[in-house]
Amino acid sequence: MLHKGEPIPSVTLEDQDGKIVSLSDFKGSPLIVYFYPKDNTKVCTAQACGFRDNYEQFLEVGAEVIGISRDSVASHRKVTNQRKLPFILLSDPKKKAHKAFRVPSAMFGLFPGRVTFVIDKNGRVAHTFRADFTADSHIKEALKVLKELN
Repeated sequence: MLHKGEPIPSVTLEDQDGKIVSLSDFKGSPLIVYFYPKDNTKVCTAQACGFRDNYEQFLEVGAEVIGISRDSVASHRKVTNQRKLPFILLSDPKKKAHKAFRVPSAMFGLFPGRVTFVIDKNGRVAHTFRADFTADSHIKEALKVLKELN
């Protein structure tokens, strides 16, 4: 897993609309990059909805939120529309971002891990945390760290 102070990799993936998005485009502003196992599962949906429900607070501190999973563009489009998600979901079926961020697997390697990275305006990791079976702590912790960065 990337550690505090490390620069984030320049990864380019497709978003829920098939648009090409590069993480390096966000340099200059804080960023939340959260990796999650699967669209439309209980904990992942709770996490996405938590980021959605607190999205204005992230914007208030100048941060964008980006979710990444191995799901397809079509799956991301569906969940974005169903859950009215205002932020970007990136599709990583070839695990490019997962490998670049060194995201560990969960449950003995059976599932992709759940990791949130708080990125500072210089494109460096300010904080990381992992909780494979809970989602609430990711949103609260990310907001706390962002407020401390400001």
